[in-house]
Amino acid sequence: MKIIDLLKSGEKTYSFEFFPPKNFSSTLELGINVGQLMKLSPSFISVTYGAGGSTQEISFDLINYLQNSLGLCSMAHYTCVNANREKIENDLKFFEEIGIENLMLLRGDLPKGENVLHEDFRYASDLIELAASKNKFCIGAAGYPEGHLESKTIDDDVKHLKHKISQGVDFIVTQMFFDNSFYFEFLDRCKKEGIDIPIIPGIIPIVNFKQIKRFSEMCGASIPAELADQMEANQDDPKKKYQIGVDFAIRQCNELIKNGAPGLHFYTLNKSRATVDIFESIDK
Repeated sequence: MKIIDLLKSGEKTYSFEFFPPKNFSSTLELGINVGQLMKLSPSFISVTYGAGGSTQEISFDLINYLQNSLGLCSMAHYTCVNANREKIENDLKFFEEIGIENLMLLRGDLPKGENVLHEDFRYASDLIELAASKNKFCIGAAGYPEGHLESKTIDDDVKHLKHKISQGVDFIVTQMFFDNSFYFEFLDRCKKEGIDIPIIPGIIPIVNFKQIKRFSEMCGASIPAELADQMEANQDDPKKKYQIGVDFAIRQCNELIKNGAPGLHFYTLNKSRATVDIFESIDK
């Protein structure tokens, strides 16, 4: 099933993102959490891809298992950083062979200590153009409600997004954000640029505040001061912090759905409890 067909049906999509486990214990933990989230009957799931060779083989094994052993509609993340045409062609052929129809295509981050992009695929748009030429994939791309860190301005970022879409993108999933005004303003800017494909908001529960704060600094997503103050004030009370983060995400999700978001994409961090609590409490 192609994700764009789910979106065109008019039904809200609810999806979960996982990353490949790095050791035995995290593999067991992932299995438990996937089992919990499967009970929610997600519209689709996605699996991230480690740039620079870090978890590529595990990514492929996991997406194959989730789709073909568990029967989940699955989207494989794939990046082109440091990859030549031969490798990308072979990887796209592998996705075809195992029946993956949905791809989230990204440039990816350069490995530490490197600052040179491969001449064949310098941008996500180069990868998107090649994958779209196969006529077999439904292609997703990333959107940045607060702007990409490498873009000069937010308007420039939307122009880059429009170019990616022209190369064959079917839908957008946004980077995480915590202030819904950024998402709605992003939609307005996209509309003014003539972008009319579905834009799914990406949601991450703030349970581990230090971890999410670090992620936010890395990707340029801001955390509302009031929420940060509440988390800091309760740093010695894990249960209180958990409830603050979950309650905030529930309010955020309800506002997004109420105002027309086509669905919600949860960055689970391979955890199930917070996502389950949020999903079961929102007005679907």
